[in-house]
Amino acid sequence: MTRDAPDEPHLPRSAPIEAYGNGGFRFDTMSHRGSLLCLPDGIWAWPVTRTQEIDRYSLERVFARANSIDTLLIGTGSEVWLAPSGLREALRRHHVGVDTMLTGPAVRTYNIMLGERRRVAAALIAVP
Repeated sequence: MTRDAPDEPHLPRSAPIEAYGNGGFRFDTMSHRGSLLCLPDGIWAWPVTRTQEIDRYSLERVFARANSIDTLLIGTGSEVWLAPSGLREALRRHHVGVDTMLTGPAVRTYNIMLGERRRVAAALIAVP
């Protein structure tokens, strides 16, 4: 579906992120090197490594599942980044709010919202 991303999720459901750093993430007794896209129906490898690569195309899975997502958290690695207005507006048209923050706070916020059973997704750039 997306460039350089596998068609099958690492995990076919959502799950809290247990740890992050060293270029990857740990969740549900699994580990993954690289960035992640956490959606209500699964956790996917995400080929994004820099904020400049975040666009509608890299978030294609989010747009395809917008009817099951209220909030998209974007973990921007270790750099502060604001989603361009065109991307924010495209998500808003699909009734998805977006919030950008460093990856650490994004992971913590995602876990809290997931624990509250909210309709949340997270696009997380891996940090060293």
